[in-house]
Amino acid sequence: MRVIVVGAGVVGTMHAWHAVSRGHEVVQIERESEARGASLRNFGQIWVSGRAGGEELETALRARELWQGIGERVSGLGFRPCGSLTPLRTAYEVAVAEAAVARPDAAARGYKLLTADEARAVNPALRGAFTAALWCERDAAVEPRTAQLALKEHLLASGRYTFLGGREVREVVGTASVRDDHGDVHTGDAVILATGAWLGGLVRELTGPELPVRRVRLQMMQTDPLGEPLTTSVADADSFRYYPAYWSEALDALNAGQPQDPVAAEHRMQLLMVQRRDGGLTIGDTHAYEHPFAFDTVEEPYEHLTRVVEAFLGRPLPRIRHRWAGVYAQCTDTSRVVHRQQVRDGVWLVTGPGGRGMTCSPAIAETTADQLGW
Repeated sequence: MRVIVVGAGVVGTMHAWHAVSRGHEVVQIERESEARGASLRNFGQIWVSGRAGGEELETALRARELWQGIGERVSGLGFRPCGSLTPLRTAYEVAVAEAAVARPDAAARGYKLLTADEARAVNPALRGAFTAALWCERDAAVEPRTAQLALKEHLLASGRYTFLGGREVREVVGTASVRDDHGDVHTGDAVILATGAWLGGLVRELTGPELPVRRVRLQMMQTDPLGEPLTTSVADADSFRYYPAYWSEALDALNAGQPQDPVAAEHRMQLLMVQRRDGGLTIGDTHAYEHPFAFDTVEEPYEHLTRVVEAFLGRPLPRIRHRWAGVYAQCTDTSRVVHRQQVRDGVWLVTGPGGRGMTCSPAIAETTADQLGW
């Protein structure tokens, strides 16, 4: 079988990975010289902890298993099973964590409520003031800026993989065939359009204007090296407001009794933080849904995040050396893990995982491969 994958972000690359792993030939086409979108502009978190129960959690857990196996084969991924901690400062926050630990699927997530001292034993860099912490053992991390390159290098070594960068696919021609902007036609047995947040042009022509996927913009930043290990990923209790695993009566009480900081509320913020292999910290993020998106980044969210992180670390944040914005695609029905649609004979569109893309992409691609009988 010959598979044409359009898009070299993490969703497209994982489709290429599964196809090659099953003995097939792959041609992967990317409009940039290398992927430059949301797959590189994220935390690199394999984020099991906040996922909705049922299909979403099952997908995340399967993806976590796949990531670990791939990481054992591709050292450049920087896979590490670091887990995550959410420090808790108030009784409202602790109550939400207690409700999460009482979930029937808490053990599958690796949830445990820790005292502050227990949390510092897990992550000694957290020297600030908090009373308890929610631990999620199943969370993990990879290096988002280099993961696609490491995967591509491994795929190239198979002898059954071709990467074509700097080519934009303009047209579907016939069955399982596409034409790029160089005029070349690429024919296979299946075409996967994994175009991420690129939802115009060819995608709109194939699906019409009613595609149930929206674009979401975020802001993030990265610091100089911290100078010590941050042994886990770190979230704040604002993450409880955004992730369905935490939705409960206790969260209703938190929202009523402990309103979100005005800046955080305005920009729909939460703290997520991961240490990179060079020691720097990736910190975010914001969420904007209304179009047209702003073209600039604004300082108030960065100032808010700095205050939150410094309170947890009990020390000044290292110098911020990168600030950026990114855009990802999310199903408008956010309970859906991904939008998978056959748009022409032999051509499937796979998009819209939202903030779950880095976490769930190996399992999303595996499901596609299984459904198409690869």
